[in-house]
Amino acid sequence: MTANTHHATRYAFPETFQWGVAAAAAQIEGGAYADGKGESVWDSYAKVPGKIKNGDNLDVACDHYHRFPEDFALMRQLGIEHYRLSISWPRIYPEGDGDVNQAGLDYYHRLFDSMEANGITPWVTLFHWDLPQSLEARFGGWRSRETVNAFARYAETVVKAFSSRVKHWFTLNEIVAFTQRAYGMERNAPGIVCDLKTVNQTFHHALLCHGHAVRSVREYGQEGSIVGLVDNPLVPIPLSESQGDIDAAQACFIEDSMRVLNPIYRGEYSTEYIEKFGEENVPTVQERDFELITAECDFIGLNIYWGYYVRAGADGQRERVPFPPDYPTASVDWLKITPESLYWGPRHIRDVYGDQKIYIAESGCGYHDEPLNENGECLDLQRRDLVRSYLKELHRAIQDGIDVRGYFLWSFMDNFEWGEGYGIRFGIIHMDYETLKRTPKLSAIWYSEVIRNNTLYPPLSTNFPELATSV
Repeated sequence: MTANTHHATRYAFPETFQWGVAAAAAQIEGGAYADGKGESVWDSYAKVPGKIKNGDNLDVACDHYHRFPEDFALMRQLGIEHYRLSISWPRIYPEGDGDVNQAGLDYYHRLFDSMEANGITPWVTLFHWDLPQSLEARFGGWRSRETVNAFARYAETVVKAFSSRVKHWFTLNEIVAFTQRAYGMERNAPGIVCDLKTVNQTFHHALLCHGHAVRSVREYGQEGSIVGLVDNPLVPIPLSESQGDIDAAQACFIEDSMRVLNPIYRGEYSTEYIEKFGEENVPTVQERDFELITAECDFIGLNIYWGYYVRAGADGQRERVPFPPDYPTASVDWLKITPESLYWGPRHIRDVYGDQKIYIAESGCGYHDEPLNENGECLDLQRRDLVRSYLKELHRAIQDGIDVRGYFLWSFMDNFEWGEGYGIRFGIIHMDYETLKRTPKLSAIWYSEVIRNNTLYPPLSTNFPELATSV
């Protein structure tokens, strides 16, 4: 047995494992005001000087709105059969509520037609941050229960419209990102700083929307449809695998999950929640809210990019271990390179909330400078090696009996990375933002072979030149 054969066998994934890529409407579509689409909070936020690096905006992005046939042809060429995408709420309801925009529904029908023609299965996220600006301006966005009502109608409309095309549904993407980071700090649109009670209320409203999305899929989805939330839990990694350090990490995970996972799985704001935030900051809850929030899901989606280290302190208290100054990161300083997070994230879910079907809905890395060389290649070795090191830990989780069903690499192509604008690249497809030329990177070629061979150490590709041809 050769060394490569040994590695291929050792790091083989289950035959039913589903490999895919992910992207979000606001980050790639462009066409920000095309065919009746309304303004999103991110469209509006990007116009505020100083909010987005380099003054970048979402007007054109990757022009996926017009170029999706090329993009799906490229996916087919790379052997990608599963694609996680999102529907743009303001493209369907320009004002968030009111009249439906038929042109928006027609666009996604054309998109699903193209995916089907290229043998690609859609995994649809109903909300990936692009709240209609009108709901923010009129009602206060996620601060208001009016947004919950508007979302319930939007979710029903989308599931009804596409139930014959879509079987795999994600409800919301990363609740903390459009609640705490949008209304508790000036990081995400709309970039408002509110009091703690209000921030906690935005979490509650988001949880209600998750419940409405689950209900919509149950009522209007085709037979065999599955649905679940996408969460991005903080992932505590035990410094050693002693029981004390493992217990310390799990305790941190439970505390970090008070606002999202615990209400969904436990149906309450716990005693620990009340102790942490104070009785006066507990969200206002109406009758039957938790009945909706705890609607049974088919899986949990996890977005995992990094984790932090924890140990049991000398006094028995858990202790977060600081990263040293030279600890390796990607080009964004928050993305600490911690492959073990892709083991411990799924494991904490299982150990705290019981056996769950798990999909890694996002994982990847972003870098500033990824130029094409004189041969027109983008040799992003750093991305290939990082993703492979993380996937080794995911393989370990599966070997340990954790029910991980699939993995969606973030992202299919370089795109608008929120506050970073276009200055950071997460894609396996290189985007020339002046010409909009797409070029598969080395990581795309490698990932294509991982998918084809279902192992982290596939045979060397013999068709790199063909696949590296840009679209």
